[in-house]
Amino acid sequence: MTLIFPNRCRSYDEAGKRIRFIGYDGTFQIPFSIEVRALLNVVPAFDAEEKCLAAFDAARFTILEAAQKAYIPGNKTFYALTEADLRSTER
Repeated sequence: MTLIFPNRCRSYDEAGKRIRFIGYDGTFQIPFSIEVRALLNVVPAFDAEEKCLAAFDAARFTILEAAQKAYIPGNKTFYALTEADLRSTER
């Protein structure tokens, strides 16, 4: 089965300074997060939750591509993406 992201929901985690989102491998939910600082290149002024979520939405394709590259079935129960993961999707 391939990792997919049919649910566009995401949430801001102020304490963890990250955006959380969910992928699916068949019927299995795979939780992901991405550091807020990884989104700095998209929206430099990221001090508010709305701006962080807007930055996530603006970079959604790149973030989901990075999540697919990081995902190894059965390997982890949670994936935390970083700025390096986003850079690895650049061509």
